[in-house]
Amino acid sequence: MSTLTITPQGPLRGTLQVPGDKSITHRALLASALAEGSATITGYCRGEDCLNTLHALQMLGINVEVETDTVRVWGKGLGGLTEPVQPLDCGNAGTGLRLLAGVLAGQPFFSILTGDDSLRRRPMGRIVNPLRMMGAAIQGRKGGELAPLAIQGGALRGIEYQSPVSSAQIKSAVLFAGLFAEGETRFSEPLQSRDHTERMFRYLGIPLEIDGCRVVLKGRPTYAAKDLSVPGDLSAAAFFLVGATLVPDSEVRIDNVGLNPARTGILDILGEMGADIRIVNPREEAGEPVGDLVARTAPLRGVTIEAARVPKMIDEFPIFCVAAALAQGRTVVTGAEELRVKETDRIRTMAAELTTLNVPIQETPDGFILEGGASIKGGTCMSHGDHRVAMALAIAALTGDAPTTILDTGCIATSFPDFHDNLLELLTISH
Repeated sequence: MSTLTITPQGPLRGTLQVPGDKSITHRALLASALAEGSATITGYCRGEDCLNTLHALQMLGINVEVETDTVRVWGKGLGGLTEPVQPLDCGNAGTGLRLLAGVLAGQPFFSILTGDDSLRRRPMGRIVNPLRMMGAAIQGRKGGELAPLAIQGGALRGIEYQSPVSSAQIKSAVLFAGLFAEGETRFSEPLQSRDHTERMFRYLGIPLEIDGCRVVLKGRPTYAAKDLSVPGDLSAAAFFLVGATLVPDSEVRIDNVGLNPARTGILDILGEMGADIRIVNPREEAGEPVGDLVARTAPLRGVTIEAARVPKMIDEFPIFCVAAALAQGRTVVTGAEELRVKETDRIRTMAAELTTLNVPIQETPDGFILEGGASIKGGTCMSHGDHRVAMALAIAALTGDAPTTILDTGCIATSFPDFHDNLLELLTISH
């Protein structure tokens, strides 16, 4: 089992680029594979999750050429995929599996999607149900609630679907399936989730109508491949933004970060808590807003987060917990039940590990109550196989009174293989 030991030190100083946005990379690979012609994807995420999606496309007959910072995809159009000879292993990538399920639901062949132990425990009924309504035959464990999923696709029809939860993965699975469906696919959700799929489809010229939380897609479009630039992942940047905020005398600049309004909840909340984070050089690339971020040390105060704000910071929850732990005053989170079905039950996991580090936190059914201003104690923590938990604990450990060892940190490679190297670089530059 891999481990990571963090010794309290600082400040954090320097400039870095974080990995390409994981969510956008998955979508860029899939959308390019289904386009007519070839496209170069720049700045893609090289984490294991996205590489598993890339390998799945290769097994579906797509020619992919991988360079250090770019991927070239030769799209075959909507009808160009071929039946894989073995199951497609998505590793730990919930996004990869769920979006691939949408694509494979529209294919006139048989396929199987699987993943690691963690992914095989995550809920799949939420995508299986609408895909079955569209006409796909899908089998899986517990009636299709759990992977592996066996899919016999083809002959889909557009549906009107009201999702019971706000989820970009559910929406995107249905929209990717909608590309292959006869007629229109209409999707609505309680609160607007991330719109990376909608932005990418529009950038590629795929006809969409968007009205708040409702999206309408006309099926069976033909669209040409276009080069795509993937911005840096704000979820990855958040670890260093919070680190620079908490560690005295720090200043960190992170270039080329995606600033999609559906993703910037963590910036809004950190600002509300008193963080000193500035956006420099805002611009747009491939349909996504982008900018550079500069964070300096600042004192934080507790905050109250309700359900409406949770979707905009769903992936940043572990590092937000660390910010709250070191803020002055009480932080209360409600309406965050969706966090219980991520790579781990992130509410329970973060409550357990912060308690280990001497943070007074009370878990609730849909969130937590945390008394801030804690003095972090060094010790031994568990990542529970969750990459974001592992990295959040590493940042917390920088402020501790003694070294902290985090167990089972191999999971960090799923999204941010260079995390520890980047952290050491910022610390080295400062001395």
